[in-house]
Amino acid sequence: MSLQEQLAEISAAGAKRMPEEVRATMGAATMALRESGIMDQTIKVGDTLPPFTLKNANGEDVSSADLLAKGTVVLTVFRGHW
Repeated sequence: MSLQEQLAEISAAGAKRMPEEVRATMGAATMALRESGIMDQTIKVGDTLPPFTLKNANGEDVSSADLLAKGTVVLTVFRGHW
């Protein structure tokens, strides 16, 4: 099964557990964001990021320039903090 198929399966399973009014609200909010033109301002696959500094899991600043000096950088974004 491809990643796209797996993600579609996860999305469908989540939608089944969600009340219709919640799905409708989320769908409307997503559509409003798309129609706002915000997607024209987002970073796309293959784009080069500007230099940045973020906090690591220990709350310490980590600079993209410092990381790039050591080699290739892979940036992963997590939703939430547990």
